[in-house]
This record gives sequence, C-alpha cells and structure tokens, in this order.
Amino acid sequence: MIVRRDTTIARLLTLFVVMLVSRIACGHQQDDYHAVLDFTPPAPGTYQLHRIMPAPEGSVLDADGNARKLSHFLRSKITLLGFIYTTCTDPEGCPLAYRVFDGLKKEIQATPALHDRVRFVTLSFDPARDSPEVMKQYAGSRIKEDRGLRWYFLTTRSVRDLLPLVEGFGQDIRYSVDKSTGRPVRELSHVLKVFLIDRSGSIREIYTSTFLHSQVVMNDIKTLLMEQGAKLP
Repeated sequence: MIVRRDTTIARLLTLFVVMLVSRIACGHQQDDYHAVLDFTPPAPGTYQLHRIMPAPEGSVLDADGNARKLSHFLRSKITLLGFIYTTCTDPEGCPLAYRVFDGLKKEIQATPALHDRVRFVTLSFDPARDSPEVMKQYAGSRIKEDRGLRWYFLTTRSVRDLLPLVEGFGQDIRYSVDKSTGRPVRELSHVLKVFLIDRSGSIREIYTSTFLHSQVVMNDIKTLLMEQGAKLP
C-alpha cells in the first residue's frame, strides 16, 4: 500500500483528473507527461513530506560491474529512484519514468541552486537480462555527470540479491506458469513506482504513474531541500 500525506490528497485527486483527461484527449502521447498542469501545485516549502520508511539496504552492481551497497547511492543528496527493466514497452511503465527523469534532468541542470544536491538512480529488476553492460547501453550519454547531476544505472548480480530490494521497497514481481512445461515463469511487473529519498536514506514520497509528473516531483525535491535549510530562488 502506498502512503500519501493527508495535506496533498486534494492535489493528487486533481492531478489524476488532469492527467486522465489529457491521456484521453491526446492518445497517450509522450508530451502529455511534460505538459503544463491545469492547476497550481502547492509551492515548495508550504507543506511537509512525512518519513514513510527507511530505504532498504542491499548489494547492487554499477554500470561498470562494480559491487556496491545500495546505500552508497542513497545518502548525502536527494535521490529519485525508479525500478525499470530495459525491455519494458508499456508506455505508462518504465518508458514513462525515463521521460519524467529526463524532463527533471533538464530543469535541474538549468537551476544552479540545485546542482550537486540531487541524483537519479535507475535500478533494474531483471538481473537475468539487464547486465551492467546492458544498463550502460540503456543509459547512453545520461550516465555521465552533467552540470552537477549524476544519474546512476544499477542492476544486481542475481535474483537472490534483488529480492531484499524489491521486497523492501514494495515493488511487486508477479509470477506465471508456462502452460507447456508447468514451470513457473517470472512475469515482470508493470506497476511503476518511483521513490523520493532524503539525504538520510528515508523514503519521503512514492509516485505511481498516475501521480508522476515532473512539476509535482520538482516541488517535492525543493521542499526537501528547503527543509534542510537550502535557499532556493
């Protein structure tokens, strides 16, 4: 179950209506998720993001194949983390997260006050196919630090290493049965979740595809920074 702060229920309901109408009218076009909202979200710093739970610990591999603790990528900066798998084609799944991250990346790079304060983490939950080499190809030029923003593309060595992470974050993986063999087959979940994590490693917000919009996420990032005493324009 996803925990939402009481003070933003009206904002989320309004956002749901706006995005639903937008998808119906525009046929799921990519620009729907970067369009200007039809309402004004609460200004950064005017609301509180509660601590939902600590981010889980686990072992991951970076795009160069180096083994690291996940906490290495979740401390000292505001972190936006999304689970993906590189073969996903659901337009409201992994590709949506990629597009929203890209939009946020451009805004952060255009705002000097945010430089070196935010990082992105994209973590695969398909270690059988998403090797470090595959993740590096998937990342392309995004993997290079650019104007104070670093975007990490991570995977795990095995399902055994992956399970504590997906269970800790509450990211579902469903299973089905191959009718020809009767053997269980892993069916990767299309339930998109993106996690906003503060500098101490606490999850402060969880976004699903319905509520994942770059302007809303940016306001939440700024709210966390202001909570820490940052002066933002």
